[in-house]
Amino acid sequence: MRIIPITDLDQPGLTDYSRLTDVALRRVSEPANGLYIAESAKVIGRALNAGHRPRSVLVQEQWLPDAERLLADWPEVPIYVGSAALLEQLTGYNLHRGALAAMHRPDLADVADVIRGARRVVILEDIVDHTNVGAIFRSVAGLGADAVLITPRCADPLYRRSVRVSMGTVLQVPWTRLPEWNQAAPVLHEHGFHLAALALADDAVSLDTFAIDPPERVALILGTEGDGLSRNALAAADSIVTIPMLHGVDSLNVASASAVALYALRPRPS
Repeated sequence: MRIIPITDLDQPGLTDYSRLTDVALRRVSEPANGLYIAESAKVIGRALNAGHRPRSVLVQEQWLPDAERLLADWPEVPIYVGSAALLEQLTGYNLHRGALAAMHRPDLADVADVIRGARRVVILEDIVDHTNVGAIFRSVAGLGADAVLITPRCADPLYRRSVRVSMGTVLQVPWTRLPEWNQAAPVLHEHGFHLAALALADDAVSLDTFAIDPPERVALILGTEGDGLSRNALAAADSIVTIPMLHGVDSLNVASASAVALYALRPRPS
């Protein structure tokens, strides 16, 4: 295997990992280069199991045996090895999970291919917080939805923080980007989906009521952390659904709301 001790932070191959701070993650360098960063042996393993191709791996010395096992089928991929202090100097943060991998991004699938055969999908409209995106993916995986669709301005699920918070489930759950609503809604309706917008409205139906006998195929639409869903999303929706709340609280964090709604709409044994 190509095991390369790090002797110089400027040596070739390390630029993918240079200064991976939260500020750096707000740039578009990872998508622009066709890469994303997978953090921890568990997440790297999920990426490899999903068929994603590694470009290189960066590990602390004590995690080298795990990296060698993970890359048994990829002997040509370089494994850069260094001390915890050296890797923190390189990346800009404490690499407490021991390993990072620069992964080649897979091509995005067509919307029709992602939703074909699905019964429950989640649509994320313009959610910009990577933590919320990752948490929603984890709820989707754990509570039995089939896919996630994201709008053009939604945060990237393959940013490091999203992947980490999702526990790697963004690498398991099928997802792709939607076009704008005037094109997206007809595609979803064509495939038999009932569009249920999670929002506050005078004519909204309670989630309790909606979940008693939900449509066979539901696309649950979740909106931005601040402003909620756009007028175009609400206009495209077939139903507006609200979570009943107490004590004067009118809404939940979007990731929490996704978990509540997905639990209510989870597949039931017949």
